[in-house]
Amino acid sequence: MDFRSLHFQPEPVLICNVWDVFSAVIAEQAGYQCIGTSSAAISRMLGYSDGEEISFSELHDLVIKIKSRTTIPLTVDIEAGYGETISEIYDNIKALAEIGVVGINIEDSVVIDGKRVLKDPYVMENTISGLVALLRASDISIFLNSRTDAYLVKSDTPLEETKLRISLYQKAGADGIFVPFLEKKEDIKVLSEFTELPLNVMCTQRLPDFTTLSELGVKRISMGNYAYSRIYKKLENDLLKVADTQSFAPLFSNTN
Repeated sequence: MDFRSLHFQPEPVLICNVWDVFSAVIAEQAGYQCIGTSSAAISRMLGYSDGEEISFSELHDLVIKIKSRTTIPLTVDIEAGYGETISEIYDNIKALAEIGVVGINIEDSVVIDGKRVLKDPYVMENTISGLVALLRASDISIFLNSRTDAYLVKSDTPLEETKLRISLYQKAGADGIFVPFLEKKEDIKVLSEFTELPLNVMCTQRLPDFTTLSELGVKRISMGNYAYSRIYKKLENDLLKVADTQSFAPLFSNTN
């Protein structure tokens, strides 16, 4: 089953978000149908904050390495596109498609002075429309997952803001809609029924279980950077225990 078709199977497709070659290999060995990069995890791994502080060339080089060691479909988080113009963003997507990437996430928010803010929805609509036109003209088939961040930035009216943006991005030609931090059952149901596009939600502590999400109409579930964060929290705890106990025994313990 190809990547696009995974969004229309009876149960939601579960994206295992990865940040390096080893995490990607483990995900494939664990039986996941596909993998996706996490910009937050990659940024932290490389010593940056999230929000396009890394360069596209750094991301591209890492994706090449991941592709070289995996065979399952890979989708890439390109944040806001790593470009100032539609043409620049298109060039980045084209470069990813040329190495075998089958999908991208592009978001409608940017980080300014350490704070994430929403872009004008009509500007984002124009960006998506322009990208879709260029991709079609070049016969590049890639799943364009449009991320909208009203819930992430804690908009005063996140449901209504998200509905507006979904309407615009769907009309512009997006293939899917990604709404991180959407977790209330009633909102998930409203949005899944509002759009004809596959709805993508992301891991949070209060997100319903996968069976419930499927019943609510969700078609794609992402892990975000939470696996990465859990691993490094465990590492921090283990290193503190080694220092405290003056022993390597904690590294061989099965306790969390």
